[in-house]
Amino acid sequence: MKSVLQRVTDATVRVGDEVVGSIDRGLLVYLGVEKGDSEKDLDFLVRKIPKLRLFEDHDGKINLSLMDIGASLLVVSQFTLCANLNKGNRPSFDPAADPDFAKIMYERFVDLVRQQGISVANGTFGAHMKVSYTNEGPVTILLESPKKQVDADK
Repeated sequence: MKSVLQRVTDATVRVGDEVVGSIDRGLLVYLGVEKGDSEKDLDFLVRKIPKLRLFEDHDGKINLSLMDIGASLLVVSQFTLCANLNKGNRPSFDPAADPDFAKIMYERFVDLVRQQGISVANGTFGAHMKVSYTNEGPVTILLESPKKQVDADK
């Protein structure tokens, strides 16, 4: 699984003219599910993201997690994170998981993070969405499940 995390002061996702998810301070998480992803990949991101120290403490040092400051998540499905750009100039989305499986993994991610007591807003899986946000810092992190990192080293 792949994710892009952005520390935000606010973030909103719309489908058409309707706001379907919105947060104040927290993390905007773009989540991509690839073929071969499993519960192990899901569990890694569910455990890791809430504990990542991406927020500043009283000394201005990036030392606090989402959980430490009581911030929220806005989770947006993003199959384009799975693009293969090794050949030509047109992305291949072949590595992306089947939409039915990806939706299950996306919804499980949201549910499992909520079970940790974190406020989670989300987009609409498979919809054409418009995301607006204010990236604070800016802080943007790419986080992949370990399996993908090992595969990239081969």
